[in-house]
Amino acid sequence: MPGAVYAEGLVKTFGDVRALDGVDLDVPEGTVLGLLGPNGAGKTTAVRVLTTLLRPDSGRAEVAGIDVLERPDEVRRLIGLSGQFAAVDEYLTGRENLTMVGRLYQMGAKAAKARAGELLDRFHLADAGDRPAKTYSGGMRRRLDLAAALVVSPPVMFMDEPTTGLDPRNRQQLWDVIQELVAGGTTLLLTTQYLEEADHLAHDICVVDHGRVIARGTSDQLKAQTGGERVEVVVHAPGQLGTAEGLLRGFGKGAVKVERHTRKITVPVSGGARLLAEVIRELDARGVEIDDVGLRRPTLDDVFISLTGHAAETSAGGEETGGDAAPDEDAGRGGRRGRGGGKGRGKDRRAAREAAK
Repeated sequence: MPGAVYAEGLVKTFGDVRALDGVDLDVPEGTVLGLLGPNGAGKTTAVRVLTTLLRPDSGRAEVAGIDVLERPDEVRRLIGLSGQFAAVDEYLTGRENLTMVGRLYQMGAKAAKARAGELLDRFHLADAGDRPAKTYSGGMRRRLDLAAALVVSPPVMFMDEPTTGLDPRNRQQLWDVIQELVAGGTTLLLTTQYLEEADHLAHDICVVDHGRVIARGTSDQLKAQTGGERVEVVVHAPGQLGTAEGLLRGFGKGAVKVERHTRKITVPVSGGARLLAEVIRELDARGVEIDDVGLRRPTLDDVFISLTGHAAETSAGGEETGGDAAPDEDAGRGGRRGRGGGKGRGKDRRAAREAAK
């Protein structure tokens, strides 16, 4: 039986760029799927399709058992979306922004105001709730945008890189909120470039690159694909890198990675703590002075490099600006904000304030 979010064979092209190239997804109810990939991988395009903001060229998708192409209005009633960019009205206060969203969802005025107050407290914005959003910092605007996505407590949430721009403390607070939501039964599809975030939050992870799902599984399963443990050695003197590299190559079970600017050498091994002790003895015997040495499991960054040949924070082909983000950002801004410029903006703000009353 398909999960709360289900996609099969999604294809979407922008000119010559194939942003989605047959993507399949399945998110069981009450779980978090981390959609992990570099810029241009197709993460945002997938979210736009699943939230009815973009029509795929082919394939099908369902949210909460409802076809997103055949019954988009029903899907929109059941989802919350926080896009990559904070979609708040900077001329309204934080409280007015949240109350307006509640009223747009046909909540009563009293209920909408009460919900706005709850969310301001939850996202640590109560002290700034009656200030215009244009006075907020970037992190505060991001939290306000996330709060707006939760006004109606949707059963299915989509968060597209939600912690971008947040400092470590606010990022941890958001992680706590996400974990509370999922514990209460919410299903979440989360896109991120932060490997630690996927490791911390996601029950399952799909690694996406160039519009395709290239690996999927739990964090531990993906790490296991890269094999074994890693010995990391930081030598004291740059001139000893060659000696240490040659020694570690003899212990390794794969390619040796040398970072000359940090004087760090990493090599996959098998043998655990006993092998590490042997490495240390050999380095000492050859007179190699070390500043640090350790044995660690593979990280999701290792998974990325192993699967894609590049790190998660970079794009191999620059598709994000050419074929993924540019069309989708416009769609997202229109879908979430729906506000124009020039003479119409004053009228829009007056209407928004009336809705927030």
